[in-house]
Amino acid sequence: MAANSPYEVHDPRFNALIVKTAELEELYSGCRWAEGPVWFSDLNCLLWSDIPNERMLRWVPEGGVSTFRSPSNFANGHSRDRQGRLVSCEHGPRRVTRTEPDGSITILADAYQGRRLNSPNDVVVKSDGSIWFTDPTYGILSNYEGYKAEPEQASRNVYRLQPDTGAIEAVVSDFAQPNGLAFSPDESKLYIADSGASHDGTVPRHIRVFDVVDGTKLANGRVFCTIDNGNPDGMRADLDGNIWTSAADGVHCFAPDGSLLGKILVPQIVSNLTFGGPRRNRLFITATRSLYSVYVTATGAQYP
Repeated sequence: MAANSPYEVHDPRFNALIVKTAELEELYSGCRWAEGPVWFSDLNCLLWSDIPNERMLRWVPEGGVSTFRSPSNFANGHSRDRQGRLVSCEHGPRRVTRTEPDGSITILADAYQGRRLNSPNDVVVKSDGSIWFTDPTYGILSNYEGYKAEPEQASRNVYRLQPDTGAIEAVVSDFAQPNGLAFSPDESKLYIADSGASHDGTVPRHIRVFDVVDGTKLANGRVFCTIDNGNPDGMRADLDGNIWTSAADGVHCFAPDGSLLGKILVPQIVSNLTFGGPRRNRLFITATRSLYSVYVTATGAQYP
């Protein structure tokens, strides 16, 4: 690799996933904490959050950056449902919402067992339409990314939401701070990051993986990988089942067997990432103040 290469190869298999001549591009800078990138293939644009500035931004190829929504209710992670609608986690009102085609907002979840959620953080939508999201306490720890408050939930849960009925169920309750999550391409597994070491150094810096049982429950939770620099946050899977996750020094790529394949080094602490572009082979990366992108040979598994 060239001296200024953004790639760090730990396993020869990583060479087949990257374009060695592709450069890491900074597309925008000016955020306080960039998060939650989501690609809209039908609109050829990327949306992401700037949480402390309480805004959502939009990047369009050849068109630059504009404000998509402000105020954003301190929105963090985003996804799209199977109808292509935007699903968002909002720290401010401590809820999960859906943006309808006419721009109106539908509240999908803001409480569990009669008590307010902590501060929904990241979200994925399964092919059956169910919405899975994490609920750590980051948005209520201070007034920087939400509104300081005492948690009403006894634990930091991962939830499954059935949007047609509104039924919500805690599927995992033993995380310190559950954060990013991603399904394997066949949806037989769910990967969940624990970023609790951000405030408690005794918490392992790992991603756990669970078997998805009957499409609705999780079982056989075990450690998938450990991050060697910083904390795991947002993540995505590619079509071959590799997991691309955020870390302090960039994006780390892990094989389905949990071995570290390599890293894409980024100058700022990475919070999240997503695959986009016409072929879903452009990796968009949110990192502290900036939005970056780099072309890879892997194809993102997220839909639509």
